Amino acid sequence: MKSCRVSLSKLDRKTIERNRRMQMKGLCFKLASLIPRHYNSSKEISSQQDRLDHATSYIKELQQRVEELKRKKQYLAMDMNGTNNDSKEDKMITGSNLPVIELRDFGHSLEVTLISGLNTNFMFYEVISVLGEEGAEIVNASFSVVGDKIFHTFHSQAASSRVGVETSRLYQRLKELVHY
Repeated sequence: MKSCRVSLSKLDRKTIERNRRMQMKGLCFKLASLIPRHYNSSKEISSQQDRLDHATSYIKELQQRVEELKRKKQYLAMDMNGTNNDSKEDKMITGSNLPVIELRDFGHSLEVTLISGLNTNFMFYEVISVLGEEGAEIVNASFSVVGDKIFHTFHSQAASSRVGVETSRLYQRLKELVHY
């Protein structure tokens, strides 16, 4: 009777452990599926440890991006409240140095951010046209007005993964467009 109880308890623990491992494996695959494809490097991620390391580095990169955006938001809020310190970074984002063009290249995807004043000289569709002409397919485009500034954000990916997008040329064309 006692040996039957011990073997039954052993089977229960094995079943519980197997279910736990299956659940953890499923959660790891779900985590890996949340990482954008463009973030994956050329190497194939095969082991669970590789997927977890990859997810960790991606999350750290997102945290840095959030901190950077928080700093920009704080600078813009200070400018709207009239407490501009005239620091170098404040001048870069606010005041007479508008428009601001920022390109972020993530391999096969690209994020373009334009910050302009209300008296902007370019049209939203013109930027989309330039991106298309330079080989970028628009995934998402939006703009918002905050105070006396307009924030344009364009998310795109390379139309051809072999060719990619020439960011220096794109930057030059956007600069010409917004400063004409």
